[in-house]
Amino acid sequence: MTKINRRQFLTTCSLATLATQIPQVTVQGQLSPNHIIKPPRLKVGDTVGLVAPAGIFDPKYIEVGQQYLTQLGLKTKLGKHILDRYGYLAGKDSDRAQDLNDMFADNSVTAILAIRGGWGCNRILPLLNYPLIRSHAKILMGYSDITALLLAINARSRMMTFHGPVATSTWTPFMLDYLKRILFHGEAVTLENNNSPEGQVQTIAPGKSRGKLVGGNLSVLSAMVGSPYLPSWYKNILFVEDTNEDIYRVDRMLTQLKNAGILHQISGFIFGQCSDCSQGDEPSLTLMQVLQDHILPLEIPAWYGAMIGHIQDKFILPIGLSVEIDATLGTIKLLEAAVS
Repeated sequence: MTKINRRQFLTTCSLATLATQIPQVTVQGQLSPNHIIKPPRLKVGDTVGLVAPAGIFDPKYIEVGQQYLTQLGLKTKLGKHILDRYGYLAGKDSDRAQDLNDMFADNSVTAILAIRGGWGCNRILPLLNYPLIRSHAKILMGYSDITALLLAINARSRMMTFHGPVATSTWTPFMLDYLKRILFHGEAVTLENNNSPEGQVQTIAPGKSRGKLVGGNLSVLSAMVGSPYLPSWYKNILFVEDTNEDIYRVDRMLTQLKNAGILHQISGFIFGQCSDCSQGDEPSLTLMQVLQDHILPLEIPAWYGAMIGHIQDKFILPIGLSVEIDATLGTIKLLEAAVS
């Protein structure tokens, strides 16, 4: 091995660091694979593809989702296998993945919406065509189990994805307002809780911080740790939510993120809502005690209670977008448009 002196070594490291900070461009002038692509914004008359990438659902929800989208001036197109059944899954893995790949390849489709979550998205991650998805960027939205798709496609296709409602959600005026402003108008909005009982902010550690938004359902995210389908955590803002979990399970999942080295990399933390989460029958810590135990030592801005999760009024959160958070006010300020 050739020896180099200390000055040469430091110069090499400095150049390598600088290279990571410069937007990379190909010889042809096109953006490199490391650039995050923003999908085109929605317009009245656009077509939204409806897919069932996870669990089974009542077919009536197809019509419900279509009604919501029609009221926004949008058309719909159903995935070929949307009514398939395979035990608790909405069809075989290959068919559910094919529906998603086909919707991205279909030039008549502008956005893709999941019918519901449940379980099953992690199973199809190896079957997705990530280069195809990158070359046909479009809005993909959902939450809960759809977290797996949002994170994997953001990480592997380098495309902005959107944590928001599924077709079986209740599309409230609160949610629709943010949806129109972010996905139709391309506004760089500030996300703020409403005045409902669910909208009470509990600051864990005050302060402001900037970074890219990453996260989703805590159970799904923790099950993905160690896989090649997660984005970078370094200096980014992590948001999580969950439902129907005992406090000790939330503790266990956050411990997993800590032991995997994830929590020590982030620059800010948001826990949305843990709806129907209980302390169980045994002696228990409170959820706030668990959050303080894990998050306070990180010395980063953090709060609980954002309008994120299995609740009616929910934010639209662009995965991979640069934001500024204020943990005292409980706000998320988008620093740029999330759509092109």
